Amino acid sequence: MDDQFPNRAGWRALTRRIARLPILFVLTVLLPTLLATVYYGVVASDVYVSESRFVVRRPDHSEPSALGSLLSGTGLGRSQDDTYSVHDYALSRDALRQLDSDLGLQKAYSASSVDLINRFPGLDWDRSFEAFFLYYVDHVAIDYDSTSAITMMQVRAFTPELARDVNERLLQMSEKLVNQLNERSRLDLVEVAEREVAKAEARNKQAGVELATYRAKGGVYDPDRESALQLDTVTRLREELRIVESQLGNLRQVAPSNPQVATLQAQASRLRASIADESSRVVGKGAGSLSAKSPVFYRLALEKDIADKQLAAAIASLDAARSEAARKQLYLERLVQPNLPDTAVEPRRLRSAFTVFVLGLVAWGVFSLLLAGVREHAD
Repeated sequence: MDDQFPNRAGWRALTRRIARLPILFVLTVLLPTLLATVYYGVVASDVYVSESRFVVRRPDHSEPSALGSLLSGTGLGRSQDDTYSVHDYALSRDALRQLDSDLGLQKAYSASSVDLINRFPGLDWDRSFEAFFLYYVDHVAIDYDSTSAITMMQVRAFTPELARDVNERLLQMSEKLVNQLNERSRLDLVEVAEREVAKAEARNKQAGVELATYRAKGGVYDPDRESALQLDTVTRLREELRIVESQLGNLRQVAPSNPQVATLQAQASRLRASIADESSRVVGKGAGSLSAKSPVFYRLALEKDIADKQLAAAIASLDAARSEAARKQLYLERLVQPNLPDTAVEPRRLRSAFTVFVLGLVAWGVFSLLLAGVREHAD
């Protein structure tokens, strides 16, 4: 009878052999290997991987300093910080919300066509956003090469179109983030310079008003020039006084009773009074003298000069800030566009089943040794 059904006899023989195997071997090796073979061979969904590569750079045409060259050589440059900002955003909850809004990501990963273990929410049935975020970061991988500053981004999905679309949308969102960083940096740089210009203009205007007010109240425009004019007048009067005194002395010697003596004496007295009056306007002790007005005037003039220089420096800084904001920009440059995978690269079915088999053998050997040790100790 068995000769007529050789397949049935073979199955019976195989069943008897399996029945004679130790239960530990069946539980640790055969059963896991069988389950893994069924899962990876029949149940597990195909996983498609879309890959892209990009670099975030900040062009700088100026000559690098020694410190900048050192930092650049150690990978601690400013552009690396910007690259990490893009990485953090791509793996953030904000990016996930935007992807879910644009592509219906949660619905796609929860499709019934995906096997129960790989689909969201999986076996724990937790459909919260935090659970989906943990699921998301397991399906988006970012690898950064600090030597070349190139970032590789891989997106895993259960259809090739979804993997490519998610990768493409992440790149678009990252480019938008870089543009926002550019705009924020430019606004911050220019706004700070504009505030400094506004402050310098206010100080300059105040200093100018104080100086003009003092000139109007004090009746002085430029003490140096006015003092020079006053001293020229004093010099001229002294020269006239010397001439009159010389004429008076000659006349007294020749004709002491001449009526012109009195006239010359009166003229000399007027000249002396004029000299004293003009001199007092320059170096007098009163509050109206130029020497008394000079300290306050010079202080106000110095403040105005400093305010002028500060305003000029602030305007130059504003021009430099605008040039810097226009020249130094971040760029996200794509090196490899997101590809549309034509075949699934995961799961690696044979390798995964063989890995389970090897691990089962290891577990069986360990447990066998432990049981043998327990029995020997009991004996």
